[in-house]
Amino acid sequence: MRFACLALCAVACLAATAAHAESSGTFAVRQMTPETAQKAVNAALADCRKRGFQVTVAVVDRAGNAQALLRDRLAGPHTVQTAIDKGFTAVSFRTDTLEFARLTGPQSLAAGVRQIPRVVAVGGGVQISAGGQLLGAVGVSGAPTGEADELCAKAGIEAIREDTEL
Repeated sequence: MRFACLALCAVACLAATAAHAESSGTFAVRQMTPETAQKAVNAALADCRKRGFQVTVAVVDRAGNAQALLRDRLAGPHTVQTAIDKGFTAVSFRTDTLEFARLTGPQSLAAGVRQIPRVVAVGGGVQISAGGQLLGAVGVSGAPTGEADELCAKAGIEAIREDTEL
């Protein structure tokens, strides 16, 4: 009986807290620090270098704005904006760009979204999430394939996994 009362009180407190949070008109958002974003960029770039690729790596925040960026010496000039836009695409559509490319192929009903400015339907944009919350994305551009870009991006995310967990 005592346990049932305690459980009922706990549920009531949680419901009251949730109702208050919904009525407050605001919500909390977690953001990566610049140091965390730079750590992801450095790790992704290092991974690509080990594979023999000269790339640009960008980390964007949850709104798709560039937070950290690094272009390797021989990465093409187009890779800077492409890396940012791959991250932008991953956060905008809440899916990694390799999967996004598959979902929006020429014969799909969603093919038209590829015409939206800044949308890049090529692998290399990978979401950064922690505790079920989107924090941003890593975008990599310059490796020979989107799959290779994605591997490097995932190495960047793995390097910050402990820093971003809730």
